Amino acid sequence: MGVNEHIIYSNKMKRKTLQRIVHFLLDHLTHTEFVDADRVPSEGGVIIAINHMSHLDTPVMMVNPTRKDITALVTTKYQERALIRWFTNTAEGIWIDRDIADFTAVRKAAQALDDGWALGIAPEGTRSKDNQLHEGKPGTIMLAMKSGAPVVPVGITGTEDAFDKLKRFRKPRITVRFGQPFTLPEFEPHERSEQLKRWTNILMYRIAELLPEEYRGEYAE
Repeated sequence: MGVNEHIIYSNKMKRKTLQRIVHFLLDHLTHTEFVDADRVPSEGGVIIAINHMSHLDTPVMMVNPTRKDITALVTTKYQERALIRWFTNTAEGIWIDRDIADFTAVRKAAQALDDGWALGIAPEGTRSKDNQLHEGKPGTIMLAMKSGAPVVPVGITGTEDAFDKLKRFRKPRITVRFGQPFTLPEFEPHERSEQLKRWTNILMYRIAELLPEEYRGEYAE
């Protein structure tokens, strides 16, 4: 085994160990339920589009029962937090600077999809601090358009107050609901901007459908 192969093998083992630890903790400290996880394609590049309310969302998605080969886009502002930085690096997450047009992160995300990974993305672009769905950004649909990967909408509840409940020795109830996957039609060049906006709204409404009404925010109607 060469040096590079050894490094890759070592990273994979660290990631698998992390997944086992996360699975053990969630299994013993929470009531976590994955609903319709079989809707996620079992192989090939796929975008998992989630609502995002907690730092716990990524660990929860990492142990979903269908795709263990899942990574995620994580904002670079969390690199200042040692635990999140360590977790993201071990989980082989992709750092993205949301304050600029981070083409390096986009290329890495597209490559991950091309390599057959599942890629978790929060279309809102940031964590919701009031637990409501906010306006979706076009980046997720743009990546789906360029990669041709299917998109699976996902609604997560229960992570928003999970840490507070754990501090009070209460088991949080976390539910992850998967919607039907969909692929984008080919966009006409002169309709690209309009179609990005349209399909971003479609994606956000499909996520909203998977959430209780009190979480739907701007997509309640």
